[in-house]
Amino acid sequence: MTDAAPEVLVRVQNGIGHLTLNRPDALHALTTNMCQIMIAALQDWRENDAIQMVLLDHTGARGFCAGGDIRMLATSVQTDGVEARAFFYIEYQLDHLIKAYAKPVISVMDGTVMGGGVGIALPASVRIATERTTFAMPETGIGLFPDVGGGWYLPRLPGAAGYWMGLTGARLKAADCMALGLTTHYIATAQLEAFKADLIASTGQNRLGEALSAHSSDPGPPPITAHQAAIDAHFSVPTVEAVMDSLAADKSDWARQQHALLLTKSPQALKVALRQMQTGAKATDFAQVLAMEYRISARVVNRHDFSEGVRAVILDKDNAPVWAPARLQDVDTALLDGIFAPLPADQEWKPL
Repeated sequence: MTDAAPEVLVRVQNGIGHLTLNRPDALHALTTNMCQIMIAALQDWRENDAIQMVLLDHTGARGFCAGGDIRMLATSVQTDGVEARAFFYIEYQLDHLIKAYAKPVISVMDGTVMGGGVGIALPASVRIATERTTFAMPETGIGLFPDVGGGWYLPRLPGAAGYWMGLTGARLKAADCMALGLTTHYIATAQLEAFKADLIASTGQNRLGEALSAHSSDPGPPPITAHQAAIDAHFSVPTVEAVMDSLAADKSDWARQQHALLLTKSPQALKVALRQMQTGAKATDFAQVLAMEYRISARVVNRHDFSEGVRAVILDKDNAPVWAPARLQDVDTALLDGIFAPLPADQEWKPL
């Protein structure tokens, strides 16, 4: 791949609109340009009767999409933050467009699927995991929150699994993704190219179902089953402080690990994420959740914890962030209310 290579490959193959993420050296982290390219293609194909479905995949073997372009966001918020807010705005529009798309969208979630990658994968009607899939929403570790519709998806997972994932940033493999409904099918990596070739070459009315049936298999037992009762017990409580107290009272190794993990996260981000998920659980419309998340994004990227989280985890890699506020009890209701408050009317997020 050269520097001039397009960040998303766009083509039509036998009635299938094919979008391929093409930033392998950056694990296909989303840029504003990538979102614009995908939106333009999806809008073109939406009214084209010759296009039956959309296939979304990636080049290379390392991952589907590791998230948004965090370095760009960090650079932007050091000045006026305009570029960062513009990215969130169009990224959420892309997520909503996929969610509302009337034609089948197939996301091939092979490898790393995190953050912004989740945002374009979960709205798809067919979501394929492989043995290389690693799914996570790790944003609380860099002072952010599980956005891109996380406030819609996570609280709707079985039990309290979504709250656990959103707070801890837990990383799931294919079997757990299948068990929770995050993915709809499992195809071994060795079968992926044959699946895509069969799908593209076939012409029948049930071409998608036949290709999935021919190549899907069982990912095996989900490890999360062993911890589901504990997840439900500890992460269904109403506050982050209650989560911490519940875990501290449980002397199991798993509970101690979760407690220690949460202590490394931004207290502000933990409280933002929990309120986001609790609010999203009551929402009746996906766009409503994205509008809320845009309000949050527009504000938290300009706060200390995001810059500090990026420094500690991505830039300096010392993994020793100094959060401010440093304690959960210092993240008060007034601070949260300000983060969640409506924006001026001309700045609010709207779908395409």
